[in-house]
Amino acid sequence: MPFIPHTELDTAAMLDAIGVDSIAALFDEIPAALRVSGLATVPEALSEAEISRLMQSRARADGEPLCFLGAGAYDHYVPAAVWDIATRGEFYSAYTPYQAEASQGTLQVIYEFQTMLASLTALDVANASLYDGATAFAEACLMAVRANRSTPSRRILLPRTLSPVYKQVVQSIVGGQGIELVELPMLDGVSDLEALAELEAESFAAVAIQQPTFLGTLEDVDVLVDWAHAQDALVIGLVNPMALALLRPPGQWGERGADIACGEGQPMGVPLSSGGPYIGFMTCRQSIVRQMPGRIVGRTVDIDGRPGFTLTLQAREQHIRRSRATSNICTNQGLVATAATLYMALLGAAGLREVAGSCNANLHSLVDALSELPGVQRAFDAPCFHEAVLLLDRPVAPVLEALSAEGVLGGYDLSHDYPELGPALLVCATEVRTAADISRYAELAASLLEAAA
Repeated sequence: MPFIPHTELDTAAMLDAIGVDSIAALFDEIPAALRVSGLATVPEALSEAEISRLMQSRARADGEPLCFLGAGAYDHYVPAAVWDIATRGEFYSAYTPYQAEASQGTLQVIYEFQTMLASLTALDVANASLYDGATAFAEACLMAVRANRSTPSRRILLPRTLSPVYKQVVQSIVGGQGIELVELPMLDGVSDLEALAELEAESFAAVAIQQPTFLGTLEDVDVLVDWAHAQDALVIGLVNPMALALLRPPGQWGERGADIACGEGQPMGVPLSSGGPYIGFMTCRQSIVRQMPGRIVGRTVDIDGRPGFTLTLQAREQHIRRSRATSNICTNQGLVATAATLYMALLGAAGLREVAGSCNANLHSLVDALSELPGVQRAFDAPCFHEAVLLLDRPVAPVLEALSAEGVLGGYDLSHDYPELGPALLVCATEVRTAADISRYAELAASLLEAAA
């Protein structure tokens, strides 16, 4: 972020204006026994050039491996304009927009973010400021239990194909609130539709559907949605927003569509960066919007007919009274929402479709190349989106370690989360992977497998 440091004259003028002699005098209420006399382990200050050189050397030490790892976080190209604009002072240092009269710019950006996501998911209303995709999904489960007045059930049906990380998070959040999670079995990489007949006598508040699944496969969403609604259950669609550029949106699944959609916004303009920042999103039908957590920005007009934006449909307890709030884990993700909005605006519908199509084309090239190697075969015949499962004839972990040593992140080892698959590897290819990258992966894998044999 560009900044102008205070000079000694600036500091002196400010201290004089408030009537104190030094900055230390501003903290005179802190007892002397609690004050730190010095910072012995903190090095001397560095110049901007020295700091830049230090950080560059540390970044080079990490290397630049080829990434074929997905599993919920994806290596997409982010146009330079996205974060160049997002890190302008107006957005970068903007405070949470409680005061509409002082936050019109921030509120409008969030409103545009919501509008784009509502359009992508084909649902009525979107929110902002959910922590990440996993907590957004947990919030959707809580919301569904509150909103479903057709049944007293506090049970939610989760597919075996759901992300194991999301499953752990939702268990942690709803497990202590009397909500039971029931697993729908998997068959050939997708939900076992025949198992639904055995569950018809049971009652569920909601049925969750991940599309694409954690394994990259595509569910028969129409059958799942219609079955859930026939059981008086609400439907939660957990979606990858990039995939929605090609796939039917959750609002159009089955006869009535999903009731709630949520997911992770990281593919939209947020680079991979040591685990964050991420941003969860949620959309829903208008009829249950009052149960929606998080920040909701609405558009209105003032007494002169000029458009304006403000937080809406929220009581004050959302911010000041934990016991009556719809959520206690929402946070201000306004900056990441700004980046996602800029990304979607820059690419547009046609650009998103092109990126999603390139991802899928690269995945098929990768799977074809790796499947030709001895001891490697594709696990499922089901259609998929930019991720696929490969079965190996040996443990996956040593293969991934050897690839990593050669500068290739080869994928995600499924052995722990899906032991029934045996040695299984989840690979991903986005639009940034080139034919040369895929060839390098295939050649390295071939030599490693041959050497191990």
